[in-house]
Amino acid sequence: MARHPDAPVGTLQIAPSILSADFSDLAAAIHSVDAATDRLHIDVMDGHFVPNLTLGPSVVAAIRRCSAKFFDCHLMLTDPGEYLGAFADAGADGCTVHVEVGGTASLIDQARALGLSVGLACNPDTPFEAMAPWLEHVDLVLCMTVFPGFAGQSFIESVLDKIARIRAEIDHQGLAVDLEVDGGIDHETAPRAVAAGANVLVAGSAIFSAPSPLDAARDLHAVAAAVASAR
Repeated sequence: MARHPDAPVGTLQIAPSILSADFSDLAAAIHSVDAATDRLHIDVMDGHFVPNLTLGPSVVAAIRRCSAKFFDCHLMLTDPGEYLGAFADAGADGCTVHVEVGGTASLIDQARALGLSVGLACNPDTPFEAMAPWLEHVDLVLCMTVFPGFAGQSFIESVLDKIARIRAEIDHQGLAVDLEVDGGIDHETAPRAVAAGANVLVAGSAIFSAPSPLDAARDLHAVAAAVASAR
């Protein structure tokens, strides 16, 4: 059975992206934000679907030994189905695949069979219509607010309309689905993403580049929560 984050579906969650953490002492970086972390976001890139090469199952297995948090593995891979089993074995709790790679129904079924929580991601230029048929079949929808590949990019404002449409459809159907945003999320952009309907905020540089990553994560939650409570 899929493991889910401790926070109830739909509640505001902070997901630090370890892509921006200090890899010379990754365990310490993860521990530093533990008190303000609902899930850890792990960016997996194959150098083909996106122009960067990052983490694999062995790193997930290594950090699994030092954290009990929900591991949210974002698979930016041309063929994620080839690796879902390896990430499940390494300790991933959830895997998010991209709708752009195709074979979505098969990937969802494969992830479910492995006991994974299932996420579906879309790039900034992928329309709402590509995501709509799958909302009732997944646990999480991830809207990229930058083009995936590298940390530190600027937030793409035009994605807010798509986030709002997805939130409206999730609510209309009464679905237990989290809506996550990733890319350029900081203290200025997080409130706008939450106002549009997002409830899971992935942040890398805004947290791990701060003098105190823990304080940065807590502050990010506070500014976003003020908007969420008024939504």
